Amino acid sequence: MTSAPLSASDERVEQLIILTERLTDLIARQATAFEARRPHEAARHVEETAKLANVYRHESARVRGNVALVQAAQPDRRRRLVRATEAFDAVLARQSRAIAAAKTVTEGLVRAVANEIAAQRPQAAGYGPSAHGAGYANNATAITLNRKA
Repeated sequence: MTSAPLSASDERVEQLIILTERLTDLIARQATAFEARRPHEAARHVEETAKLANVYRHESARVRGNVALVQAAQPDRRRRLVRATEAFDAVLARQSRAIAAAKTVTEGLVRAVANEIAAQRPQAAGYGPSAHGAGYANNATAITLNRKA
């Protein structure tokens, strides 16, 4: 027994489901890597995630601009798309929390290193030509920071 061919709307919704589920899986892997404090593992999927996210953005905009593209799809297929989109939104929120936590930890480490370097630098003893700033002449340590680091 063969199944009937899918309508254009059903086909589009099915493709959106596949795209959304794949993107959800990749972002979940990245979130897991960040949560495990292994950002280098998250980097493995950056290229594919970026490509799929771009396709997702493009297709989402197309559907928002013309709902008729998916409106005629079977109700159960549209419900699957809604569930896939809800799962995608949840994993995006999880990834956002994981990245924010990793950023906070990284910034704290950078700040701690900068403070330690600053504490170990020699202090200048005054201003002007007779000031004792020779400690700086022999110190080859350089660091540039801004408030965001």
